[in-house]
Amino acid sequence: MSIVLKSTAVLVLLATMAGGAWSQGARNVELLDYSTRSLISDEAAKKVMAELIPEKLWKVYPASKYVFISQVEGGITPAGACAVTARVMLMPLTPTAKAVLFRPQKTATTFDALPAATADQCKAAAVAKLKEATTAVVSGLVKN
Repeated sequence: MSIVLKSTAVLVLLATMAGGAWSQGARNVELLDYSTRSLISDEAAKKVMAELIPEKLWKVYPASKYVFISQVEGGITPAGACAVTARVMLMPLTPTAKAVLFRPQKTATTFDALPAATADQCKAAAVAKLKEATTAVVSGLVKN
C-alpha cells in the first residue's frame, strides 16, 4: 500500500513540476532593462516587452542565443517639459559565456516631448514610448 501512495505522490509531484516547467519554458525569454528608474521600473519595462513579444519570435530567435534590451531615458527638464527616449534592441549572446555581444540585430528608438508635464504624465509617456519601440522591433522581425 505504501508503494502505491509513494508512486502516486511522485506522479503528482512530477505532473506539478512538468506543468510549471512547461509554462516557464513557454516564456523562457531573456529581457534586460537599463532605464532611468524615475521613469520606469525594471519589472515594468520587462513586463511591457514580455507582453508585446510573441512566442513565435522566440522560435526564430531563441533566448539561448538572443536577448532583448530596453533603455528608457529622460525626465522633466528645468523648463517643465518631459523629454523621453525609448530604445529596444535585439542583441546576440556569445556562444560560450552567454554575455551580450553589442551587435544589434534590430533596433528601434522612439522620442517624445510633452510641454508642462507632470511626473505621472512623463512616466506614462515613457511606457507608451517603450511599447512603441518594442512593437517596432517585433514588427521588423516577425512577419504575420
